[in-house]
Amino acid sequence: MTAADVRGADPGDGRISTPSAARAPAWSAAAPVPSALPPLAADHDLTVPNWSEVVEHFREGLVVCDADGVVQHVSPVAERLIPEVTPGELLAAAGPVPLRGDGPAEFTHHGRRLRVRPVALSHRRRCWYVDDVTESVSRADALLAERARSAFLAVVGEKLGNPLHPDRAAAAVVRLAVPTAADVAVLVLAPRSGRARWWRAVRADDRPPVVDSGVLPATVLPVAIEAGLAGAEPHELDWLVEQAAEAGWLPGLDTSGATARVVPLPGREAPAGALLVARRAERWYDEADVDLVRAFAARAGAALTTAMLYRDQAEVADTLQASLLPVEPASATGVQWGTAYRPAQAGLRIGGDFYGSHRLADGGSVFFLGDVSGKGVEAAVFTGQLRQCLQALHRVETQPGRLLKLLNDALLETTQAHGQGRFATMVLGVARPHRDGGLTLTLAGGGHLPPLVLRESGEVEVVPLRGMLIGVVPDPRIGEVTVHLAPGETCLFYSDGVTEARGGRRGDEQFGAERLLNAVTGCHRMPAPALAERVEQVTCDWLAHGDHDDIAVLALRATGPAGRAPRHLHAVPDPAVTERTRELFA
Repeated sequence: MTAADVRGADPGDGRISTPSAARAPAWSAAAPVPSALPPLAADHDLTVPNWSEVVEHFREGLVVCDADGVVQHVSPVAERLIPEVTPGELLAAAGPVPLRGDGPAEFTHHGRRLRVRPVALSHRRRCWYVDDVTESVSRADALLAERARSAFLAVVGEKLGNPLHPDRAAAAVVRLAVPTAADVAVLVLAPRSGRARWWRAVRADDRPPVVDSGVLPATVLPVAIEAGLAGAEPHELDWLVEQAAEAGWLPGLDTSGATARVVPLPGREAPAGALLVARRAERWYDEADVDLVRAFAARAGAALTTAMLYRDQAEVADTLQASLLPVEPASATGVQWGTAYRPAQAGLRIGGDFYGSHRLADGGSVFFLGDVSGKGVEAAVFTGQLRQCLQALHRVETQPGRLLKLLNDALLETTQAHGQGRFATMVLGVARPHRDGGLTLTLAGGGHLPPLVLRESGEVEVVPLRGMLIGVVPDPRIGEVTVHLAPGETCLFYSDGVTEARGGRRGDEQFGAERLLNAVTGCHRMPAPALAERVEQVTCDWLAHGDHDDIAVLALRATGPAGRAPRHLHAVPDPAVTERTRELFA
């Protein structure tokens, strides 16, 4: 039974109002009131059973006062909750302050949370209902705290799911820790090369926390941090604060009453780092707070581990990409090189087109440009194999046709062993300088597009070089031709990413050989680097940012006796040569 079951009860006049269903003869209306509790008023003409025996089973306590505020009755529950209140004394003098008001109140008394509410009775009397809500308030507070912790960890998981760089992830960790878990948070990553990076966030009133970072030698790290990096969790609180203060990590924090904890951040094999959290004296870490910090550290450790794994993979990828990128041709006497390269997947920076050169002992140069089947990483790996083969084979064979056949045999052996089934097109040549500044080019073709020669007169020639694909059959037919370049003349090599580039007004028209001829006609005075860049630029303009194949351009120019080509640029197309060059490409 609760006070709600006896709403309307007036202990002062000896009557209790109950619902009709409850008016069963649990007691007789004629039964005399026991002498232990005399009637509260002498003018009553109706006697009831001892109502104190009924209300003593209420969950709420009852305190009844007369019109003058003198306590007339205190129920057993009320005696236990507010023992200061006794019958016969003024409630205002003996009771807690909230009982002196006129409305409901909630307060803490003797370690319990009480809720009181007054009810007016007849004859200006008053009854106070006293309810012990300690457990319900504790449960509500615990629920709110758990919801706050869950919401905080959810935000942490969301915010730490994005950074894939260890520095950004570490900065996000300390920024999220303040102010929910700490007034000052310091994250120290596991040392690399004898040095440890640290990040710190400091609470700044209502503004976002201030984040800074630094580096410390691993030998001067605080002992507590070393323990955290080893996977331990130090508990000497004052000692932790002192160490953090000596390291200069607690700016603006009164260390005399501060509290701190150190927790490791789980990693793959060893902790990814250690997290130091510190608070002011009034925010002592209880067990729930420590559990929250541990849960936060677990999520932070997972994010940092992912970021560091991504960093390691990115470093490996960068190293491999650097080894697979086309290498600029080696300088050679009487030769000016020009190159341009644009992979199909710009984010990878590597692709299936390649070029390069190697110097020969007699003063000449072996040079090449090719295109392997496929795109992306697999194609780039295959180009790396090709370049490595050429690096070794040119030392035993310098005749282009035979060198290309040796390369074909090596690729067949490699592709068959790995079941790759890849092939390549390629132009390979040897350039030998003349005393007059000219060059003789001995070219071998393996299924690649024919080179172009830009003569000093402005004429553009198509070199009739043919041949079969490399890496397909054991004894391919290799085309061979010799080209003589006078001083100032250029030979241009390019991949099918140029001629097969799709763009134009409708976006699906190939750039084609004719447009390439028009683009280079009149460019015979350009230096080799400028010519290669022009070919790449007009191709990309035609693409208009559309998808494309790998693009590679190699220009070889005879520099003349002085070793320096004129830098006058002349790029006006000559329509007279368009029809003849179209027939040569056909």
